[in-house]
Amino acid sequence: MTHQPPITIGVLGTHSTGKTTLLKRIQMELRGHGLTVARTGRLAKRAAAIGLPKMQHHTAASTEWIITQGIADEIAAAAQGADVVLADRASFDALAYYHAALEYRGAHSHRLERERLRLLASTQAPKYDLLLATVLDPDVPVDQSHDYDHRYRLLVDRHVHDLLADDGIPHQRVTSDHESHTRAIERALQLCLQEAAV
Repeated sequence: MTHQPPITIGVLGTHSTGKTTLLKRIQMELRGHGLTVARTGRLAKRAAAIGLPKMQHHTAASTEWIITQGIADEIAAAAQGADVVLADRASFDALAYYHAALEYRGAHSHRLERERLRLLASTQAPKYDLLLATVLDPDVPVDQSHDYDHRYRLLVDRHVHDLLADDGIPHQRVTSDHESHTRAIERALQLCLQEAAV
C-alpha cells in the first residue's frame, strides 16, 4: 500500500523575518493534532560549510546547490512517510537571494544562466500546497548577534515578492504582526486537517 503524498508547506522571505519561528509554531500545532511532520532547513549554513558563498556573495553555483539540495531534502522528508513536510526556504527563496546579491554588487550574470535557475525554481512551485512569504518590517529590530546588511535584506525582500508576483504563484504574505502569523498558522492547520480527513 502506497503512502499518500504529504502536504508540503514552504516558507520564504528575507533573513530575520520569522520564517523558522513560524514553521516551528506550525509544526507544534500539527503535532498537537496527531500529524507527523518533517522539516527541512539550514540550507545556507550547510552551503557555507562546504565553502559556497552566501548572502550578498551568492553565485549561480551556490544558488543551484541550495535549490537542488532543498529539493532533495523535501523528497527525503516525503519518503519517510510524514503527513506534512515543512520546507524552510522554498525554491524561489534562493533565487531571490541570488538576484538581490547581483543587484547589491552591481554584477550581472548571463541571461541563459538566470533563466536556467529561474526554470529550476519554477519547476518546484506546483508541489507546494501552501507558500508563506514573510514580509520585512524595517521597524522590527534585528538580532544583534548577526551582522546583517540592511540594504541587502531590503533587496532580498523585494526580489522574493517580485518573483512570486511575476510568476503568479499563489502565496500568503505574512507580516511581523501577531495576527498575521496566527492567520498563517490557522490556514496551514486547516489545510492539513482537511487533507487528513479525506
